[in-house]
Amino acid sequence: MLEIPEAITIANQLEKELKGKRVENVAAGYSPHKFAWLINGGVHYHALMVNKVIEQAIGVGGMVEVKVGDATLVFADGVSPRFFNPGELLPEKHQLLLTFDDLSHLSATVQMYGGISCFIEAQGYNNAYYQVAKQKPSTLSDAFDMTYFWELVKPESVQKLSAKAFLATEQRIPGLGNGVLQDILWHARIHPKRKVSRLSDKEMVQLYHSIKTVLQEMVRLGGRDTEKDLYGKSGGYETVMSSKKAGGYCPACGGSIIKEAYMGGSVYYCTSCQPL
Repeated sequence: MLEIPEAITIANQLEKELKGKRVENVAAGYSPHKFAWLINGGVHYHALMVNKVIEQAIGVGGMVEVKVGDATLVFADGVSPRFFNPGELLPEKHQLLLTFDDLSHLSATVQMYGGISCFIEAQGYNNAYYQVAKQKPSTLSDAFDMTYFWELVKPESVQKLSAKAFLATEQRIPGLGNGVLQDILWHARIHPKRKVSRLSDKEMVQLYHSIKTVLQEMVRLGGRDTEKDLYGKSGGYETVMSSKKAGGYCPACGGSIIKEAYMGGSVYYCTSCQPL
């Protein structure tokens, strides 16, 4: 699933492969998918993008934003973009397929659920998740500093939450989801179920620095090993707390790595390093 490291990695790869290319053809909604959301079913995507040039691609929280002339194309969580060189075999099923003037292609497919949006920037896009991600500072920016972080933590409603709920709900930190928070909390030595109100100032500082350093490392290594990049390759960051390591042993202390259902998903933690 797209989270901050994958969004940035894929955006950088899209810039490298597509910037300056002209869109020759657009096929939207080719393979019907009940939980693939396209604006108006994608009927206008061809008119919005054809004969326009790719100008830029950036990561916006856990989304990838591509500027196509005066149009904006957004891949949200759950969407898998893939690049194909001229002559490479294209996927049989896809929810979006762009053909470029050099006969390379970009496909986007949805596995479980995901949104592929295209709109004219001047008209805007009324999607709350996208708007919040555009407005809030990236965790990798200087604006996401300790002062900003303390403001996120301060509300009484946040103090009642668990560490996982604080990090991964209500778009407090766009693009930081259940995937990346596992290693963030392990490095900070905080159990996912610990209440924010029970964390000491020292632990809060550790959590802040863990957010910054872990995400920077995930981006530097091209995303997590549990996710795929633009070419279908796994990221270079080896996760410590993930489905790949459940049932194994913590590299720091040798304790057991536990997988547990929590808040509609799974959490992974070390019984020794992250006491509840």
